[in-house]
Amino acid sequence: MSKTILLALMVVMPGAGAQTKPMRINRAIELLEQGQPVYYTHGQGGYEEGLKMSSTWADYINYEMEHGAFDFHQLREFMRGLAKGGPTRSGHRTPAVIVTLPVGGIDEQTVRANYWVFQQTLAAGVHGILLCHARTPEAVRRFVEAVRFPFHKIGLAPGDLGEGLRGSGSERFAQEIWGVSTEEYLERADVWPLTPQGEILLGLKIEDKWAVANAESVAKVPGVAFAEWGGGDLSFSFGHKRFPGFPLPADMARARDRVWEVCKAAKLFRLEGAAAADVEE
Repeated sequence: MSKTILLALMVVMPGAGAQTKPMRINRAIELLEQGQPVYYTHGQGGYEEGLKMSSTWADYINYEMEHGAFDFHQLREFMRGLAKGGPTRSGHRTPAVIVTLPVGGIDEQTVRANYWVFQQTLAAGVHGILLCHARTPEAVRRFVEAVRFPFHKIGLAPGDLGEGLRGSGSERFAQEIWGVSTEEYLERADVWPLTPQGEILLGLKIEDKWAVANAESVAKVPGVAFAEWGGGDLSFSFGHKRFPGFPLPADMARARDRVWEVCKAAKLFRLEGAAAADVEE
């Protein structure tokens, strides 16, 4: 199977019974390492919602904060609910949780000024972040730096990735959610696959004209694991008031194809929407 794996949105029936002891904290990474597709569902809310979703069929939960409530207390409560209701059918303490945020990768200055948002998100014990509107490689580099601890050195290079910005104390609540010691959390809370033992998944939404124009350089930033083309926002960017459906208009089709081409070249996994009827295709 190609390195470019489909992360798809669809409903499937859960497997019967728990599996052997997980090799990973992050179920999504564990599957990708095995060459398997990963399936997600959407999540919002607090403790009760997390408790209910602890038995989800999905491999990971996309927690929506880009346009949903921007509430870190609620996010922490959601993670507490997941941990309380666990373990999952696969034996993981919680499903993996990847968060979308209202801070876009518009430019380097925007990400630098809002690096604290990424830190607060990971401090809640989540397993990844999907950066919206990833327009420039400089913005994406600052995004990667914002989620790493300074002592993680893999991938650092002059003019490329700089030292991480994540601070001491951000591990305290998160390690409880992961169910690991302080030392283990600090070791494993780094970006995969750049750091092989890392448990944090970073993704990009290449979802407007400016992001597509810079797609090749954006996708090459070290520390990113996957990307998507973002049909809804790309529709807006090309002047459509709603997603036009398939077959796509020529300009959108070219943009989508370009995103997939650069993902393949950069060896990024691909995030795509699908339904039961077309997921194999």
